[in-house]
Amino acid sequence: MHGSLDPEERVMKESSYTEDALVKAVATLGWDVVNDDIHVEIGGTSIYEIEGAGTKWAPVKGTRKYNKDAFIIIKNRSRNPTISSVNDDPERVAHHAKVEAGNQSSDSENTAGSHSEPA
Repeated sequence: MHGSLDPEERVMKESSYTEDALVKAVATLGWDVVNDDIHVEIGGTSIYEIEGAGTKWAPVKGTRKYNKDAFIIIKNRSRNPTISSVNDDPERVAHHAKVEAGNQSSDSENTAGSHSEPA
C-alpha cells in the first residue's frame, strides 16, 4: 500500500554518529577541547518578531521555531580568524572625512538657486 510503512520497516539507515567520530573530527581539526572556547549552536531556526495571541498560528513574540532542516553548529571561537580592522596609518582617512562640510553646503546653495521660482 502506498503512503504507509510497516512498523518494522526502517526509514533511515543506522546513524553513523558516535562520540568516537566526534572525537576523531576534533582531533583532525587540531582543536584542544580542554583549552579552546568551543560552542554548540543550532542553525535553521526562526524567531517570531510580531506580537501574537500565543496560538499555533500566532505565537507570542520571541518564540523560537526550529525548522525541519535545522542543523547543529560546532564553533571553536578561540580559533576564529575574524579580526576587527585597525587603522595603523594616521595619514589614511576615511573618504567621508576628506569631504569638507563647506563644499557640501556651497553645492546645496548652488543647486537651490538654479531651480526656477514658481510664478
